[in-house]
Amino acid sequence: MKRKIFETEHNEFRQLARSFFEKECAPHTEQWEKQGQVDREVWLRAGELGLLGWEAPEDYGGSGLRDFRYNAIMTEEFIATGSVGFGYSLHNDVMPPYLIDLTTNEQKQRWLPGWVTGELVTALAMTEPGAGSDLKSIRTTAKPSTGGYVLNGSKTYITNGILADLVIVVAKTDPDAGHRGISLLMVERGMDGFSRGRNLDKIGMKAQDTAELFFDDVFVPAANLIGEEGRGFYHLMKGLAQERVACAVTSTAVMERVLELTSEFVRTRMVFGQPLGALQNTQFVLAEVKAATEVCRTFTDDAIADLVRGDLSPERAAIAKMFVTERQWEAVDACLQLFGGAGYMNEYEVARLWRDTRVQRILAGSSEVMRHIIGRSLNLG
Repeated sequence: MKRKIFETEHNEFRQLARSFFEKECAPHTEQWEKQGQVDREVWLRAGELGLLGWEAPEDYGGSGLRDFRYNAIMTEEFIATGSVGFGYSLHNDVMPPYLIDLTTNEQKQRWLPGWVTGELVTALAMTEPGAGSDLKSIRTTAKPSTGGYVLNGSKTYITNGILADLVIVVAKTDPDAGHRGISLLMVERGMDGFSRGRNLDKIGMKAQDTAELFFDDVFVPAANLIGEEGRGFYHLMKGLAQERVACAVTSTAVMERVLELTSEFVRTRMVFGQPLGALQNTQFVLAEVKAATEVCRTFTDDAIADLVRGDLSPERAAIAKMFVTERQWEAVDACLQLFGGAGYMNEYEVARLWRDTRVQRILAGSSEVMRHIIGRSLNLG
């Protein structure tokens, strides 16, 4: 499919990203899946090649280039090479609105250089055992104290939770003010009272460290407040649109990958004396997958272009996130069926893609939440 959103410099970056993933990530897929996290060295190697935090200003080690097309290329090549586990997407796609737009010069000096080199792995801690998409229901509190805040509570399902050195924690600084009492605090590795629980055992995404985090009277200095006190909810809402487009990018790339893998399989798998691909049912199933993939690719690229121009609406981001992740699930499930018993075997990549796909309809706001956002925009009453 001919794409219209990339320029020459993007294609050059694509070659760099593919080479990195082929050499530094794909060969370790099996090992990282077994150990439940990637090796720390891959973060440092990515930093050396300029594949992390390039949006940071040049004064802090980045290039100052804010163009989400580069982020999309990273994800597309990561998936196309069969790589797993490396949590660069949260680091590159989710964190910039917070680390660049909301930080002071002093905070930038402390955090951005390490963000760019991979020495400081980042995470964003919103979800709690009793609060997911409904941020107003979080119970983690940050009580104002002399010189800062005293943080208490817990978070769960936190991407990069084990490896993270910097964690933006969503907490209530004014529990009586509803969503206007939520603030963002940067918790750093080694702070007294900050601990990590289990590396959680998930259905899929086995190589991605996902953890519980605990905060027991953690003193967070006022110098670690991200943005404005009491404005955390609004800061999060602004950043979520980009995160949801990133989900659509991932889902579309997975659809393309699973279509490629399945097409190769059905050409060589013999059934009743002929290739599985020669059967009309196979052709019809993959025709549906192909059509859905191209529609999702077209819409996702258009959403990327909107994001780059700065005019992506929350509703359009929600449409991209909901529609494309739902089509991804349908496509991967249909393709696994064509593999038959082989598709149920973990030695086949399609089995991993099927497991990993399920979370896409949940993270960054579930499909149900996306439908609520889209439906509300219709002003039906």
